[in-house]
Amino acid sequence: MKVSEVTLRHVKMKMKFPFTTSFGTFQDKEFLLLEARDEIGMSGWGESVAFHSPWYNEETLKTNWHLLEDFIIPSVLKKDIEHPDEVSDLLSFIRKNNMAKATIEGAVWDLFARRKEIPLAKALGGEKKAIEVGISIGIQKTVDDLLQLIQSFVDEGYKRMKVKIKPGWDVEVLSEIRKHFPSVPLMADANSAYRLEDIDVLKALDEFDLMMIEQPLASDDIIDHARLQKEIATPICLDESIHSAEDARKAIELGSCKIINIKIGRVGGLTEAKRIHDLCQKHNVPVWCGGMLEAGIGRAHNIALTTLANFVMPGDTAGSSRYWDRDIIEPEVVVKNGMITVPDSPGIGYQPDLEAIKQFTVFEKCYS
Repeated sequence: MKVSEVTLRHVKMKMKFPFTTSFGTFQDKEFLLLEARDEIGMSGWGESVAFHSPWYNEETLKTNWHLLEDFIIPSVLKKDIEHPDEVSDLLSFIRKNNMAKATIEGAVWDLFARRKEIPLAKALGGEKKAIEVGISIGIQKTVDDLLQLIQSFVDEGYKRMKVKIKPGWDVEVLSEIRKHFPSVPLMADANSAYRLEDIDVLKALDEFDLMMIEQPLASDDIIDHARLQKEIATPICLDESIHSAEDARKAIELGSCKIINIKIGRVGGLTEAKRIHDLCQKHNVPVWCGGMLEAGIGRAHNIALTTLANFVMPGDTAGSSRYWDRDIIEPEVVVKNGMITVPDSPGIGYQPDLEAIKQFTVFEKCYS
């Protein structure tokens, strides 16, 4: 197949509620949507997960647009592509910028699966017909607000609660959660807010029977995490430190973690995500799919990826209604009793809601 035309859109959607992490608070979600059309007019869709500012990693919406327009789209446009795995090879000359690469690679995977008339999950080698999902909860104004939120999500049937922590919002908060919810599957996400000097605080988290603590130390570290993992009983899950299968291999060999979070955008696309999954499965390291507050297109890609066998822990792929009054796909992603039924339609399994996309688009440009 050939990608004969690409439309890139800058989209802005207002989330239902502000989302707060150790980095800050935001409510407006700006991102890029990429539509790749083939020579017969069929479309595949990808979504960039880069934020408007470089607080998660070095990429931003604007840097993604620049990379896509000036380097990535010209490298893929009009090229003969037998399989989406080839996109990684076409873009191998570009260092990092994984979220930008994943944007077009996701669209090519969707297009490939639609042309084959199979679900993206099947194209990836997925096995599950339904996936378990958890919920990610940002830092709240008060502990009572947090407890009320957790109760609402427990009532909705979500299989796991992930709460954001930071210095000063950690031990006492988790203690209160455990008093009210002694058996709920619970994990803490630090977003790199701690250092080895905070080891006493991190050791104190062992008493709360956490599934894991996600990325407690520096975002580019695997050495200090290995030291920390030897000192604490709680499994460490690496997120920001893992950009490739090679990063995962090194972290596993060093003992830097016991669990790995796979985010499609962070690792450069579905092809590399599969490689990490396969490596972790070989070494008996469980994985789960992290979220980046995606709209419907990105959420659909996460669902497809999570059908792979070693995704044995609930991911962050909550239902559309958790974040948006109106999503950009039809039907929207629905969670029932903590489960999402994997769609069996070709491609990502959901249809882009072109009217909604038009409503939320700030700017668009076509490349051919």
